[in-house]
Amino acid sequence: QVQLVESGGGLVQAGGSLRLSCTSSGLTLSSHTMKWFRQAPGKEREFVAAINWSGGRTYYADSVNGRFTISRDNAKNTVYLQMNSLKPEDTAVYYCAADYTIRTDPKFVDYWGKGTLVTVSS
Repeated sequence: QVQLVESGGGLVQAGGSLRLSCTSSGLTLSSHTMKWFRQAPGKEREFVAAINWSGGRTYYADSVNGRFTISRDNAKNTVYLQMNSLKPEDTAVYYCAADYTIRTDPKFVDYWGKGTLVTVSS
């Protein structure tokens, strides 16, 4: 079975930073595109960032570009999301995801983590 487990969420003031981690099991992480999505209350799940199998290419939503950095360590079966200059509108449950595509639509995701909550206060 495949499991993706997120950690690192919490409460932070605007302008602060957090680093999210996602550790996988039962998955050949090096063969997958790894992604982060988020979902705020009352809103649809939206794409945040993606990284290809080798870590050589990354993709970001316009809303986080320049503030967030996605990275991966295949040897540790882990993907990270470093979040800097956080804003209240970044408040959401953040989900780790894996699939074989570069698509940003969550419909293409094969595996999901259960999510970790990030709350950014004013």
